[in-house]
Amino acid sequence: MKRNIQTYDEKDSRIDYGVIFPVLVLALISIATLLATTYFQVSQGSLRPALLQVAWYVVGTIAVVVIMQFDSEQLWKLTTWAYFIGLGLLVAVLFLYDRETAILTGARSWFSVGSISFQPSEIVKISYILMLAKVVTQHNVATKRKTTRTDFMLLCKLILWALPPLALVILQNDLGTTLVFISILGGILIMSGITWKILLPLILTVAAVGALLIYLVVYNRQILLSLGFKNYQFGRIDSWLDPYRDQAGDGFQLFQSLKAIGSGQITGKGFGVSEVYVPVRESDLIFATIGENFGFIGGCILILVYFILIYQMIRVCFDTKNEFYTYIATGVIMMILFHVVENIGMTIGLLPLTGIPLPFISQGGSSLLGNMMGIGLIMSMRYHYKSYIFEDKEERAL
Repeated sequence: MKRNIQTYDEKDSRIDYGVIFPVLVLALISIATLLATTYFQVSQGSLRPALLQVAWYVVGTIAVVVIMQFDSEQLWKLTTWAYFIGLGLLVAVLFLYDRETAILTGARSWFSVGSISFQPSEIVKISYILMLAKVVTQHNVATKRKTTRTDFMLLCKLILWALPPLALVILQNDLGTTLVFISILGGILIMSGITWKILLPLILTVAAVGALLIYLVVYNRQILLSLGFKNYQFGRIDSWLDPYRDQAGDGFQLFQSLKAIGSGQITGKGFGVSEVYVPVRESDLIFATIGENFGFIGGCILILVYFILIYQMIRVCFDTKNEFYTYIATGVIMMILFHVVENIGMTIGLLPLTGIPLPFISQGGSSLLGNMMGIGLIMSMRYHYKSYIFEDKEERAL
């Protein structure tokens, strides 16, 4: 018989402050940067973006508290329902997308109600991670003897479950989110234990396809246009390869971003001092504000905070020793890591521009909520792992 006789200290230790602290630091950086970008920088600036970000952080915190109440068994039961509900949202947005946003961005991935817009794919990332984690865990539990054949079956299962959301996101014409979904799948594939006899040819094939795409982009774009690629996507690649060639056209965003970051030098110009105009610097290119205000040192400190957050998530994963949780953590880590690498990389010219926000920093409620839900899953691991330890102690004491 199990009885709940935990002390206050035991209950308190179930909360992982090692994960909470870097998220709190990122939240403060986000709000301060939005104030610098939308309030202090512009005459008669508005507090609305920063206040909205605070409101979304409140909603995200509630989501974290709710999600961490679910243990692995409850998450397991909810996963399939969450996956198909997510597919329903991705189908719905193809028909009910916000027309004005689609004209501006070219992506049919946003619902809009009044002045509030919402991107369902950001939330679907969580159900997608849960489903892939469940597929791997189910397969490994059912497999008595691991062989190349069983590994190939696992690969097929993962691809089959990943294809529907991937296809729907591609139909939304949202390249950035598509790449995030692919990175999550790639991370879970590598962690799933599939033999390198299968993974290596797969990686080489992906690399060959990538090389072919680069060749076609440079020498024969007509083929890609016939396959559905858009001219604005080629413009982003051109500006990435040579941001100084068309400074007033396709290369304008990247050129201004590089100019802002470069002008910040080592220590930056100071909080709220943003003298270089950068489009969408409150969302996708917010790192340009950090670079201009706080310089190289400020950018390095931000990257260090992300490193601490990811390290803490990996540590929780190793401590819990729960296979289902391990794959969930892999998906969440890949989601956040890809966002960080791609966003900062594109802002400093190392990667092509995509619509990828900087996690916990960029303005955007749906992105922030999706990331906070991922944190909720990580918090759930520590919360219930501690609970199980305390229950075992109680049983031995009794």
